[in-house]
Amino acid sequence: MQTIIQKVKKRERVTYEEALKLYELDLFTLGKLAQDIREEMWGKKSFFNINRHINPTNICKDICKFCAFSASRKNPNPYTMSHEEIVDIVAASSANGAKEIHIVSAHNPEAGLEWYMNVFSKIKKAHPDVHVKALTAAEINFLAQEYNHSYDEIIDMMVESGVDSMPGGGAEIFDEEVRDVICKGKVTSDQWMQIHKLWHERGRKSNATMLFGHIEERHHRVDHMIRLRELQDITGGFNTFIPLVYQRDNNFLNVKNFLSSQEILKTMAISRIVLDNIPHLKAYWVTSTINLALVSQEFGADDLDGTIEKEMINSAAGAKSGVGMPLGEFVNYIKNSGFEAVERDSLYNELKVW
Repeated sequence: MQTIIQKVKKRERVTYEEALKLYELDLFTLGKLAQDIREEMWGKKSFFNINRHINPTNICKDICKFCAFSASRKNPNPYTMSHEEIVDIVAASSANGAKEIHIVSAHNPEAGLEWYMNVFSKIKKAHPDVHVKALTAAEINFLAQEYNHSYDEIIDMMVESGVDSMPGGGAEIFDEEVRDVICKGKVTSDQWMQIHKLWHERGRKSNATMLFGHIEERHHRVDHMIRLRELQDITGGFNTFIPLVYQRDNNFLNVKNFLSSQEILKTMAISRIVLDNIPHLKAYWVTSTINLALVSQEFGADDLDGTIEKEMINSAAGAKSGVGMPLGEFVNYIKNSGFEAVERDSLYNELKVW
């Protein structure tokens, strides 16, 4: 183990086997290794943005066992928002200072391809300075299959319609045996990687996620990180990695044993160590809780996402994020935990130190 520790301290890249072995370290030794990397990269800066999440429909062609958002027996209230509703929300959020609109939806076969694409154009026409982060690789895969287009064609439509960057959703866990249980029929891991590669090849940035704390095991998580590291070596297109903690309520996965906070923090720290080529590590307070997200700042995380304003996907599964977080409260949380609250834009340009 000392050999691996020294390797990390020398900033030498760890292998899959070494990364898996890092889980055997005690929490504070592991945290210190990750924190040293974080402080070397970003000092005491903790990034956030003023953003708004919009989830325009919950009608979904796919059935993922971990999902509590899509209209189903667990959520029997289907909805699809009009473009006018969405643009009005953007107007109100922009007036409140939001600089990013994060749009993630279900895979609605009733809506039509134009419904998905035209709303981005309408947002950009009305609010050209707002950054539109939209369409996960899972959504792109759905649109390509549903409307008989290639990934390239869908991505070109996104660019033409005003999408600025891609969120990282749909990655879940890359291992296909796990995917067969939790999200069978959804975008495959190889397809997810291909879509992000194509997006990066256009000079665009995206995020990467990992959903953990359900039926996966440690080796699945490490495999997931290594695959992302390999793609990042090729494209350099990922801005941040976001380990998403599985939310337990109102879904069909029926997980009995949930992760301890210690296991979550270890996974966060190992992410920072393994993903040496992805600049940012996000502790997404929506899934981890704000308290654990703040602690994660001591375990390698340098980003806490943002104010969000409203969120429906994770809150449907039990997350306490339905109405977001007031800006002043968010900033105070960061400052009171001993870090520097740095407002950023969607591409991590620093806008203001609070």
